[in-house]
Parts: sequence; C-alpha cells; structure tokens
Amino acid sequence: MPLAAVFLALTMPRYFIEVAYKGTAYSGFQVQQNANSIQAEIEKAMQVYYRKDFVLTCSSRTDAGVHALQNFFHFDADEPVADAAYQLNAILPSDIVVKKIFPVADDAHSRFDARSREYRYYVYDSKNPFIADRAYYFPYTLNIEMMQAAAAEIMKHHDFTSFSKRNTQVKTFDCDIMQSEWVREDDGLVYKVKANRFLRGMVKGLVGTMLQVGRGKLSIEQLTDIILSKDCSRADFSAPSHGLFLFAVEFQ
Repeated sequence: MPLAAVFLALTMPRYFIEVAYKGTAYSGFQVQQNANSIQAEIEKAMQVYYRKDFVLTCSSRTDAGVHALQNFFHFDADEPVADAAYQLNAILPSDIVVKKIFPVADDAHSRFDARSREYRYYVYDSKNPFIADRAYYFPYTLNIEMMQAAAAEIMKHHDFTSFSKRNTQVKTFDCDIMQSEWVREDDGLVYKVKANRFLRGMVKGLVGTMLQVGRGKLSIEQLTDIILSKDCSRADFSAPSHGLFLFAVEFQ
C-alpha cells in the first residue's frame, strides 16, 4: 500500500453511533449470514443515505431477541459526515432508532474503550399481554430474600465459565461484576447487573439459575458450587431472550 494511502487510513475521521432497538425480529446485533441483524439494517440505511458503504464495529453483541436501550457502533469515514439521525430513522424499521452520530478520537473504540455494560432482566408473575414481549412471565412464588442473597453471591466471583454458552471463542471467562441485585419495579422484578464484560448467554444463565434459588430448588451453597464447577451444563439457561435489555454502556 502506498505511504499516502497508509497515512490517509490512519487519519480517517472516526464516529460513534448511539442506537436503541427492540430485538424481537432480529437474529442479534452483529451481521450474520442468512439472518437479519441490527447491524445489517443500520449499514443498509447508511448506504442509502450517504451513498457509500460503511463497516460498523459494535460495542456489545446482544443475542437474538435481546433488546437495547443503549448500544454503540463506531465507523471510519474518508471524509467528515453529518449527524443524520433524523434521516436514517426515516429509512430504518420502526424497531430500530439511531439516537445520534458524533465524532470521536481517531483511536476510540466502541468495544475496547467501554468501561462497563449494564443489563436488566425483567420478570413478572401476573399475566399481562402488554409486556409479554419485553418481560419473562414466571408465575411462581419466589423468595426475594434468597434471590438477593444469590445476586450478592455472584459478586464474590470472577470466573463465570458455568454461565457461558458452549462453543464461544473467548480467551478468558473472567468478568468483574460491579452490580448484581434484584429490585421490585411496577408489577414485577428486575435483575440489574453491571460488569466490565459479559459472556455469551451469561445474563440469561444467571437469571434462570437464580430463579431456581427463588423457588427453593437450589440453595446458595449449590449456586456457589455451580459457579466453582465451571460446568455450563449445571446452570439454567431457560430464561428467554425477550426479557433482557442492554440498558447502558459506559466509556472511559
């Protein structure tokens, strides 16, 4: 590559895109073959409006059916681009919204510069058709004190191999948990968890397993044993995706 081209590549303006979406109709956040994704829809809308192709890099790869109140991409442009959130939203499907596009430092990275991600998982126990696609209907009596104890126990650990789906390509299963708690909200419960990173399926695994603690099917000692076993076959991953929201991403 000519030196002039190398210099241009190193100095291309970089931008962040803040987005929110309802993930019900999508296979996940990241582009996949033979499946629609949040990233694919945004890249397509950008190509239509800006009349050029962009390669987007995501901050947090949410799974199929998972929603987000805040997530980010970054991309490089060969020339300055305007914040066209309004125009892009006119092109995008109704379940995806671009909140803003803004310039950042040339070396800013939406994934690696993220200090923490916060997820929230919503559970309700009384049938309600108005939240059925955004919360988990779980009509069982739960011991909230035991679930709080389980959430507190999770904060004592770092290796979450037991709560990672198989066939994931990561170098480490360590996560630094900054917040882990259950709270009552409206007519249901919300699990709030914040960490520097999350593993594939981790939050759903934590929620499903803690719900078993709340039902009296597992003790805190058994939960601890599951964590220490590093055996994902012992965790409960039955909590569905539609109750899970990526709530916020914080940067350094």
